[in-house]
Amino acid sequence: MTNAITSEALLVQMRAMASAAQAKSADNVAEAGATGEFSELLKQSIDKVNESQMEASKLADAFQQGDPDVQMSEVMIALQKSSVSFQAMLQVRNKLVNAYQEIMNMPV
Repeated sequence: MTNAITSEALLVQMRAMASAAQAKSADNVAEAGATGEFSELLKQSIDKVNESQMEASKLADAFQQGDPDVQMSEVMIALQKSSVSFQAMLQVRNKLVNAYQEIMNMPV
């Protein structure tokens, strides 16, 4: 059994992950919307980003220690996914801070 990555297999996997992420985010929004808790949705998102970063770190450590089951491509993909999710969360935080500042500067 070979673990070679082909472009077709990678594209199929990316599409499957994208559709799964869309379905999962729709479920999270519906769940948080049912309870009416924006803070719960935000906490879940932060937890997911943290989980992604921890997973990438574990994979990188395993690769550095010479684990034969961990390939460099897996490590790089996990690191990029965690980086993208962190950058997205950072942008959400910036937008929330800007909205808060605008609301606080409104005349009463």
